[in-house]
Amino acid sequence: MTGFLGSAYLWIKAAHIIFVIFLMAGLFMMPRFFVYQQQSAAGSPEDTLWNERNERLRKIILMPSIILVWVLGLMLAAHLNLWSDGWFHAKLLFVLVISAYHGWIVRYAKALKRGERKFSEKKLRMWNEIPGLIAVVTVILVVVRPF
Repeated sequence: MTGFLGSAYLWIKAAHIIFVIFLMAGLFMMPRFFVYQQQSAAGSPEDTLWNERNERLRKIILMPSIILVWVLGLMLAAHLNLWSDGWFHAKLLFVLVISAYHGWIVRYAKALKRGERKFSEKKLRMWNEIPGLIAVVTVILVVVRPF
């Protein structure tokens, strides 16, 4: 394979996919954690346990995964010179949206830690569907390359 990654291309691609899976798993888990946490009283021992779980999920899975997804993805885009492809622009838009969602998840976890419960359980369950919808669109863009 030509390009600056050379024979490492397939390894970088595999690592990118692996870390996308880790990121998506974390993005599915965290809002579900929020639903369960909101069922406990703010400041209770159970609430404290949920705060610790949220923190570990964020530090061990979400943050490293999103950083590696971006770094590896940009390496792949540069290697394949995708900057002028329409499908890539659309994919990048959805990657920015999922990154913003990640930011919202982190902010909401910090709000919960302060005892703030801004959303109902129902609304959090609805927010939990966003990563799945974005994953569907992104996979279609990458595999089908409709434009």
